[in-house]
Amino acid sequence: MKQFQKNIEKTNAARLLDRAKVEYELVPYMVDDQNLAAQHVANQLCEPIERVFKTLVLHGDKTGYIVCVVPGNMEVDLKAAARLSGNKKIEMIPMKELLSVTGYIRGGCSPIGMKRKYPTYLHVTATSFDTIYISAGIRGLQFKIAPLDLIEFTQAEVGEIADCQTSGC
Repeated sequence: MKQFQKNIEKTNAARLLDRAKVEYELVPYMVDDQNLAAQHVANQLCEPIERVFKTLVLHGDKTGYIVCVVPGNMEVDLKAAARLSGNKKIEMIPMKELLSVTGYIRGGCSPIGMKRKYPTYLHVTATSFDTIYISAGIRGLQFKIAPLDLIEFTQAEVGEIADCQTSGC
């Protein structure tokens, strides 16, 4: 079922950015509950998939939970992300744990405003754009934000944490 966010209400993540005086734009898109993929979001925004970033939560053997923000056409490189985060091994958390760990649901997970502050890692390609898109904390709404503002706000570390898993990379 497709849904469109008509009245844009500020999310908790947006209020946090407002409080920190970080510039952003809220951009709504049509949600398809059967297709929560980043490519669908990119298509709805009429933007290249490389500018639409997804937020993934992983668990490391030494640091606990970490957040990786990667382009929609890439997948987290577990070995590279483990090295960068100071872990020997990391793995994606089970989907059933996402809400309890972050406060967000699949398709609406933002690196901003999680229940707790986790170490955040942003794929290096984000810095090649003036703005990128990330979830605003609910399905159907994205932030258009400068990557440097995102890095500063989340205290993210930038690195090669993903590799290409789809055609078109």
